[in-house]
Amino acid sequence: MVTKGKGSGMPTTRSETLAKQLKSVIPWGSSTCSKAAKLTPDEPGVIVRGKGCRVWDADGREYIDYRNSLGPVTLGYCYPATDQAIRAQLDNGIIFGHPHPLEGDVAELLCEVIPCAERARFLKTGGEAIAACFRVARYHTGRDHIVQIGYNGWVNSLAGGGRTLPGQLAESTPAGIPVALSSLHHSMPWNAKDAIADLFAACGDQIAALAVASDYKTADLGKDFYPFLREITEQHGTVLIFDEIVTGFRLAVGGVQEYWGVTPDLAVFAKGVANGMPLSVYLGKAEIMEKLDKAIVSSTYGGETLSLASAKACINTYLNEGVIPHLWSRGKRLSDGLNRLFRNHSVPMIACGMDCAPYIDCLPEAPAALRERFARACYRNGVSFYNVAYINFSHQDADIDETLERVETGLREIASA
Repeated sequence: MVTKGKGSGMPTTRSETLAKQLKSVIPWGSSTCSKAAKLTPDEPGVIVRGKGCRVWDADGREYIDYRNSLGPVTLGYCYPATDQAIRAQLDNGIIFGHPHPLEGDVAELLCEVIPCAERARFLKTGGEAIAACFRVARYHTGRDHIVQIGYNGWVNSLAGGGRTLPGQLAESTPAGIPVALSSLHHSMPWNAKDAIADLFAACGDQIAALAVASDYKTADLGKDFYPFLREITEQHGTVLIFDEIVTGFRLAVGGVQEYWGVTPDLAVFAKGVANGMPLSVYLGKAEIMEKLDKAIVSSTYGGETLSLASAKACINTYLNEGVIPHLWSRGKRLSDGLNRLFRNHSVPMIACGMDCAPYIDCLPEAPAALRERFARACYRNGVSFYNVAYINFSHQDADIDETLERVETGLREIASA
């Protein structure tokens, strides 16, 4: 559908019109900063429907989707097992004034499959779950300082130089954060062993917790980095928190702690736990988690049953249907195919990182505008990428091959321009 833009005389798609409406009433044009469309008219201004590994915008344009709501849709849109679980629970109520048995069912299931989990509780977003871990770690240790590595959601903006968004660093004093609070948070780079050792040497007896989220491009360095973090935090009595918001139920069912064989004290899972339903989990050692009776964290919606029903079905699907090997194998097919196309068309880009979540990056010699040109060309040809290409269980070989065909068409357009 094409309409005339008001006062401009220029044709405007319905998706563009809806995106402009969002920007008129919502800061950024979305409640999630990274979802706001920046590359219209090539990029869809809004998405109105999804099925399997594909989505459609308000004008009916189809995209093979690798954004997957920035990672949570791990099985696929409208996946039968989770949708059926949600519908069945909907007939019995969404939320109650007392716990529902699903809360215990899912917590028990998580404690069975995640190495560090002896107790588990639920919230709605990864950022608030990380904040909950910080609070209980501070109470448990009697200390105030927090070290953060990688992107832990908006709570990163507490630290000077922390990541306010993936790939975007805060100023030395983050906007809207009191200096006194910011001074208690320390942002450290991924795999910066020497800098972390120096920080602990200077104030290790004041550090309550260290939270780490895996880097996307160089995730393989975790083989040595995670054991290093486990050792240094144990030496200083610091609570080690693994941010498994992206890695959980993707690298392995139990995330990086299962994949690398390093057990933290606490961990947070979110994006992979319920196939897109809003649910996060903070879990870990009983001796720390039980202290939540004093370090109070409480939320009305923590036990919301539709998300828990989806989580139960989702986790059982991981355990019984070979989801993790599928994510790795389809991701490798995509990553290898993209790198072949980049070489064949002399485009200085690369798909790197771990195959279950390939990271699409520009090489150092690439012109500044290449990333945007590549993204626009992909959108025009019906492929929706994020920096991380989130594979879901509904991506089949035929979908990957069609993706590569569409990407090659886009690369030819770039070359001709």
